[in-house]
Amino acid sequence: MTTSGFLPQETIRKKRDGLTLSANELDQFIGGVVDGNVTEGQIAAFCMAVLLKGMTMAERVALTRAMTHSGEVLDWSHLDGPVLDKHSTGGVGDKVSLILGPAIAACGGYNPMISGRGLGHTGGTLDKFDAIPGYQSQPDLDTLRRVVRDAGTAIIGATDDIAPADRRIYGIRDVTGSVESIDLITASILSKKLAAGLDGLVMDVKVGSGAFASKLEDAVALAESITEVGTGAGTPTVALVTDMNEVLGTSAGNAVEVAEAVDLLTGGARDRRLYAKTRALVAEALVLGNLAENSDAGGQAFDRAIDSGAAAERFGQMVAGLGGPSDFVDRYAFHLPTAAIVRDVEANRAGIVTSIDTRAIGIAIVTMGGGRTRPQDAIDHAVGLTDIAGIGHRVGPGDRLLARVHASSEASAERTVEALHQAFTIGDEAPAKRPLIAKRVTAPTP
Repeated sequence: MTTSGFLPQETIRKKRDGLTLSANELDQFIGGVVDGNVTEGQIAAFCMAVLLKGMTMAERVALTRAMTHSGEVLDWSHLDGPVLDKHSTGGVGDKVSLILGPAIAACGGYNPMISGRGLGHTGGTLDKFDAIPGYQSQPDLDTLRRVVRDAGTAIIGATDDIAPADRRIYGIRDVTGSVESIDLITASILSKKLAAGLDGLVMDVKVGSGAFASKLEDAVALAESITEVGTGAGTPTVALVTDMNEVLGTSAGNAVEVAEAVDLLTGGARDRRLYAKTRALVAEALVLGNLAENSDAGGQAFDRAIDSGAAAERFGQMVAGLGGPSDFVDRYAFHLPTAAIVRDVEANRAGIVTSIDTRAIGIAIVTMGGGRTRPQDAIDHAVGLTDIAGIGHRVGPGDRLLARVHASSEASAERTVEALHQAFTIGDEAPAKRPLIAKRVTAPTP
């Protein structure tokens, strides 16, 4: 709550003039955001001042702490293992969370994952889970606590009790041109994650044609900010800057991504890049939680969790605990919605995929109805792409498809086929391989 004598316009003026705000000033301002004593116009002015003038690292930490404590901060002290999580900056075909949460649980950790919905060209984890009949993606806190205790993981959306200041500020940033501030992005991401009561956080910061950061230096700057602020706010944080110049895995959409994730968990198809990235992120989380001595040991623990079926079992427990079918893991193909039209897409010429406009693929899925351009838009969970070719794959007659389209109508399928032909570049020679993990970032040693 705001204190007597607090004037939000004075906080705005100081930041407008490039001055440094104290932790107390930021606490008061965020308190006013929550209790309504700070108006929408004042929030917009504050955010624009931060965008233009920037913040010191101490200000970023103080802002993040204030936003974290603007609502309820979950307490997991009764659990017998570390509480670990990861966050992604968004991508196309990114179903890592569906595998990572159950794997962490199978390795002795707990994972209350606060996830979001898709907006723009990137898919949202909650939209994928909404494809599962009966799954409660936004349960009350008592249900969240119960499922985390019993299954070890619960992947849900933020409730009204979690970081309410961020919800109000983000909505205003989105329509006033201040989304791009690293200071505000850092506080927005971390306030929701730290309010989940974590012992460790791993960030997956994407870079490439399908990421919000197309340049490595921009992705690294965000990773450095998040690791330093997260650690400074009391939660050890590590970031991996990862490649998003092609779809992650072989599917993109909602139901089709759930199917690919469960297939991997149950010993079916195992896309190399998807498996390797999830393995690396889980390994980092296990090290942060003192469940593995180093990343090699953490990776081996992940392998055992997958190969033994323990991670798949945790996934099934989570789905059932949140209202989904009790036999979902065994019969996911039966329970997931399917599209009316399935169309194979062959390359216009034989050759090797040399590059992919991954953002265009994400936009194609949105156009099919599998994503949204406004928060209130409805989603068709059945539409999407499977069997997507990657960079370096040989395509054409006698070789693999560019993709398989799952659409709601012939017209939608035709539009998507044309978009895919535009998104893939086919050449005669394989391009140089990019590393899946471009950089590992940690907070500087004090």
